[in-house]
Amino acid sequence: MVAEAADDRKGADIVILKVSEVSYLADYFVLVTGFSSVQVRAIARSIEDKVEEESQRFPLRTEGQGDGTWMVQDYGDVIAHIFMPEQREFYNLEAFWGHAEKIEFSTLAKD
Repeated sequence: MVAEAADDRKGADIVILKVSEVSYLADYFVLVTGFSSVQVRAIARSIEDKVEEESQRFPLRTEGQGDGTWMVQDYGDVIAHIFMPEQREFYNLEAFWGHAEKIEFSTLAKD
């Protein structure tokens, strides 16, 4: 649902990391790239709207709304990370959580 909402706003390089086996923070991280602060905010809003509509849930916490180069939306079991390319490369969560199972979003979309 989170990845689909990001895709609706043309989020790029969507990756889902199943972190439940390696972290107590969440079950899944969804990583998304946006190419402008406007797009980063639009992706975040799309995620918020879709999760609210389909699950009647709101993020427990949202960070990074100020400059719009990165945003984090914490839903408890799923945490969405939306980055501009430079921030995604800097934080490199795929490498940091490299021991987590990586689920390519495109693979899910084909099922």
